[in-house]
Amino acid sequence: QVQLVESGGGLVQAGDSLRLSCAASGRTFKDYAVGWFRQAPGKEREFVSTIARGGNTNYADYVKGRFTISRDNAKNTVYLQMNSLKPEDTAVYYCAAYSGRSASTYSRSYDYWGQGTQVTVSS
Repeated sequence: QVQLVESGGGLVQAGDSLRLSCAASGRTFKDYAVGWFRQAPGKEREFVSTIARGGNTNYADYVKGRFTISRDNAKNTVYLQMNSLKPEDTAVYYCAAYSGRSASTYSRSYDYWGQGTQVTVSS
């Protein structure tokens, strides 16, 4: 079992930055790929970014160049640095983990999910 806890969300203005953290406990974190997904009100959950256990990363086109995912295995934590935030980035952000090798962009690949952290970007 892996337990995931997100933090770092908040209310910011367009153009600001936030850094989300996903802290893991349980099994050896370095053996898991970790992804970030988001869900806005009335919309389906969508992929944001993911990092494989080997460090490969993937980004959705709508965040590429603005968001950066990284991991610190010593701290059992994955980060999502979000710059140049836009109102359309407003959503609940979830981190998720699975033991596969690749940086999967599909939510169905992930076995463990956090409770989410709210990000609100005002215009």
